[in-house]
Amino acid sequence: MKTADLCDKYADQLKLCKLPLSSYGGKKEFHGFIRTVEVFEDNSMVKESLQTIEPGTVLVVDGAGSRNCALLGDLLAGIAADRKISGIIINGCVRDSSELAAIPVGVKAIGTCPFKSKKRGEGTKHIPLSFGEVDWIPGQYVYADNDGILIAERPVHT
Repeated sequence: MKTADLCDKYADQLKLCKLPLSSYGGKKEFHGFIRTVEVFEDNSMVKESLQTIEPGTVLVVDGAGSRNCALLGDLLAGIAADRKISGIIINGCVRDSSELAAIPVGVKAIGTCPFKSKKRGEGTKHIPLSFGEVDWIPGQYVYADNDGILIAERPVHT
């Protein structure tokens, strides 16, 4: 699903994430139902979510835009790929960027950081998030490619 084509047909049903996010995963286009986790410099719940959410979904992680550590690296991306998670969108950083490029999962993030996160088990799952001038509501649908990230209340593609 190309986001530009979706905008041409369904613009009135789509919201655009305005946070500039770069692509790091092996899949450049991905889409799926939104699942959420909110954390701060602790990726324990990111891992737990990737181990439990449904195949085909997109995990949206609000890391408060911290650039102090990575919330995802090659090991967690490998879990996502093995479980057929469609993609991961992070308001935070990733690491192992060269390895991420070879893993067949979509990954969008604000940047990279070589430091790993803490492991305190802190965070909240399955809640509405807000970043990039949009709300990320669990159960809504997201489309992502190199042109942008779009959110819809329900799937709009045919």
